[in-house]
Amino acid sequence: MGKRVPQTSKPKVAKEARAEIALRIVLQQPPAGVDFGLQKGRGSGYEVVQKQRSTDGDLKFDFAVTVKAGKEVLPDFAGPFVQGPAGERFVYLDIGTCAGQENTPWSRRLKIPLSGITWDLANSHDTLIALIPGTGTDGGPSCAYAWRKRNPSWQWQLDGR
Repeated sequence: MGKRVPQTSKPKVAKEARAEIALRIVLQQPPAGVDFGLQKGRGSGYEVVQKQRSTDGDLKFDFAVTVKAGKEVLPDFAGPFVQGPAGERFVYLDIGTCAGQENTPWSRRLKIPLSGITWDLANSHDTLIALIPGTGTDGGPSCAYAWRKRNPSWQWQLDGR
């Protein structure tokens, strides 16, 4: 796991075309006893899917997004899991009460940016992996983009199986 791809290829997706790409978020060693789930939808009408309670290992979330030609050189993304404006797209992992858990002090959302997905990665026909630290500096679940400050060179990677 963890092969990187250079960013030199031109888009294989035509400007009007759309293609689905498979993504996997691996939340590494989150604190035990906390619910995590992938946010599907936005605003007050969203739902939490793939809800999991952390124990002593990693949590995995598999889903697909639609990739399309953006206004910039990089691809743009759409679909029920995609949040944010063009050029700043991301997905949310909901945590604790945000994931529907009761009787927990945790109420957070974790943002995973899609902006690092290049055309080379999108055109690879491989699952793209995001390895995310599950525990924040406060000992609780990672949240927002705070985890990126600890690893500013973080990028999506090819599964490479």
